[in-house]
Amino acid sequence: MSTRESTRTRLLDAADELLFAAGATNAPVDRILERAGVSPATLYRAYGSKEALVAATLDRRHEAWLEVWDAAVARAGSDRDRLLAVFDALDDFRRRRTGARWCAFLGTAAGYVDPPPVLAAAVRQETEALRSRLRRLAEPLVGDQAPVVADALVLVLSGQLAVRLRPGMTRTSARSARAIAAMVVDHPDRLGA
Repeated sequence: MSTRESTRTRLLDAADELLFAAGATNAPVDRILERAGVSPATLYRAYGSKEALVAATLDRRHEAWLEVWDAAVARAGSDRDRLLAVFDALDDFRRRRTGARWCAFLGTAAGYVDPPPVLAAAVRQETEALRSRLRRLAEPLVGDQAPVVADALVLVLSGQLAVRLRPGMTRTSARSARAIAAMVVDHPDRLGA
């Protein structure tokens, strides 16, 4: 027996709201089921495990993030602004109803010493997409230095997301992260690669 799409969506919505938007990354499955209004059997029929539900929720969140990032890139007027648009996208994404205090992927990775394969794969996919897109956007600006610049920008982005957990630093962290990223883009030779 298959699970209705509306039921699958309720499960995804509940997991997203509790785990990522509300920041309860270790919420028990019972809270997710209660929020979704479904039975444990429905969850396991639809996804097979809590971890598979979380991975599906991460996949959906990743798609939404990419749409927000694409819109920020589309608004940018230069190659440099297109590369740095990832910081605008972070702010835009955070302002959404389903925005979060910090990164759902970092939160998931931090929640496990040895993540289950389905979750490790979801985090790896997001990381590779981030690096790949940043590398592609950096190429017109820094040529063969693009992989090094992309990795440095992943580090700046990750730090900016982590600083959001510190009270009172959200506003300054966004401006500072963008300024640091601009220095990386303007001086890739200083990265020591």
